[in-house]
Amino acid sequence: MIKSMTGYGSAKGSVEGLEISVELKSVNNRYLDTSVRLPRSFIFAEDAVKSAVQAHISRGKVDVFVSVDSSLSGDMTVKVNEPLLKGYIDAITHIAQENSLPDDITAMSVSRFPDVLSVEKKDLDAEAISRGIAEITERALKDFDSMRQREGEKLRDDVLSRLETINALVSAVEEKAPETVAEYRRRLEQKMSEVLGAAGVDENRILAEAAIFADHIAVDEETVRLRSHMAQLRGMIEGNSPTGRKIDFLIQEFNREANTIGSKCQNSQIAYVVVDLKSEIEKIREQIQNIE
Repeated sequence: MIKSMTGYGSAKGSVEGLEISVELKSVNNRYLDTSVRLPRSFIFAEDAVKSAVQAHISRGKVDVFVSVDSSLSGDMTVKVNEPLLKGYIDAITHIAQENSLPDDITAMSVSRFPDVLSVEKKDLDAEAISRGIAEITERALKDFDSMRQREGEKLRDDVLSRLETINALVSAVEEKAPETVAEYRRRLEQKMSEVLGAAGVDENRILAEAAIFADHIAVDEETVRLRSHMAQLRGMIEGNSPTGRKIDFLIQEFNREANTIGSKCQNSQIAYVVVDLKSEIEKIREQIQNIE
């Protein structure tokens, strides 16, 4: 099943008391380009997230947003600088005694002095957090893949529909090509009759000229190759592996055969068919730019 390169997915979870949220979005790109945005203090988990993305996605520009809520984690502790606190108290007591001032020291008042209290974060288990963020990323990627598969089904149906149209157009070319030779022979006989008059027309000469013309405008090889390309494209879009880049190369071959048919055929009706043929090929080319 083909997948679209565009998609969105998200997942949430708890790791070491931290609430983790992972969101992914992607757009078309020739190669895989992954950008991971993490809080600075959790940058150590970037490689784990990228590895998870690379296991799921082969190409596209992927942005991963990881947010961390530590408000409920209890990873913050308040510490008292005991030597400094004792120094403040001793100094205030000394000032009060020396200057006959009231000693009105309270816990609240001394706690407000600089550096008496400090807030520290507990040490993080980087390995466990990286592993947990990677697991949440995996869940987000599953959600992401589900959306890409749904989009891929739409792309698949559209491409198959256009292949049916191309098949009908190729059949029209094959049907009209012999008519072109017959029309050329008729015109050739008419002109030779006008030029030679009573001298008569050499039938063998007519046949030889018609054969040369038929060989010059023959598009059998091109139509056979086009049908082969169509079968190959059907196989690719029905497969399970990422084939967007291969399909892109294959569509170039579609265009090459269509251009050759257009240059060979000297029939206005076939020319119109070739225009439609190239239009359908171009529509497929536009669609496959979205295929992984």
